[in-house]
Amino acid sequence: MIKFQYTDKKDTRSGFGVGLHELGKQNPNVVALCADLIGSLKMDAFKKEFPDRFFQIGIAEANMMGIAAGLTIGGKIPFTGTFANFSTGRVYDQIRQSIAYSDKNVKICASHAGLTLGEDGATHQILEDVGMMKMLPGMTVIVPCDYAQTKAATLALGDHIGPTYLRFGRPVWPIFTEGRPFTIGKADVMIEGNQVTIIANGHMVWQAIEAEAILAEKGISAEIINIHTIKPLDVEAILKSVQKTGCVVTCEEHQMNGGLGDSIAQVLARHYPAPIEFIAVDDSFGESGKPMDLLKKYGLSPENIVNATERVIKRKS
Repeated sequence: MIKFQYTDKKDTRSGFGVGLHELGKQNPNVVALCADLIGSLKMDAFKKEFPDRFFQIGIAEANMMGIAAGLTIGGKIPFTGTFANFSTGRVYDQIRQSIAYSDKNVKICASHAGLTLGEDGATHQILEDVGMMKMLPGMTVIVPCDYAQTKAATLALGDHIGPTYLRFGRPVWPIFTEGRPFTIGKADVMIEGNQVTIIANGHMVWQAIEAEAILAEKGISAEIINIHTIKPLDVEAILKSVQKTGCVVTCEEHQMNGGLGDSIAQVLARHYPAPIEFIAVDDSFGESGKPMDLLKKYGLSPENIVNATERVIKRKS
């Protein structure tokens, strides 16, 4: 039996759109910039109500990052919006020099990330963005798991000071975190267990919850932790869990190199060596296809998590 029953299904990008609109009502210093993708980023409501605080930059993402950095000098809190591929790979130099190095209070909001972008294919399904962004000094990196948490994360960024990367997606996905607290940098233990720690973020949190139900039927007690903030990482929560369970499986819609799994492995290597298995894309680009078909093909299904869990428990013993 799945311990979390979802209340509805919505895309995480819609959570960003609703959160941005609410934040605009709360804080007159919040401004939004978009690179010709207003509808895709769900920024319509903000644009309609606050036209003087919305800037359509067009297909000029590097320029958008420079403008956003400049707006912070006047006390504004800019939220930039475009696809994750264009939010990072296309403009990395501008982010590094004008935003991260200068420690500007820019919120880089990136939609259509990962394999679940689906039919747009490998050129748009960026799987390296988390690694690129977490390596920048001072950059906060957040990957929420559903509509409700994406909305909560967007609202939290209104009070958070410093450059931030917020990654979310395109597909309609279960909503299961309504009413749960969200704090930047604090992990959320979704399900308690004592035989294995399963750490996930983004769309993979629901995949992990489905995997936990299968594992429970097999008599395996899994602890499910939602690490929505990859940087700064909640080291205390990770170690508390792993010291109890003795092994870990990490789950992410990202390359195995450079993402969540890498960060967890570093924590274990430094503080508490333990067996670890990685559910992630293994050094490959994506391809065009249906989101769920792609997750299955590239090894990111609940069944893959179950298999990795059984392997890591054997390694522990």
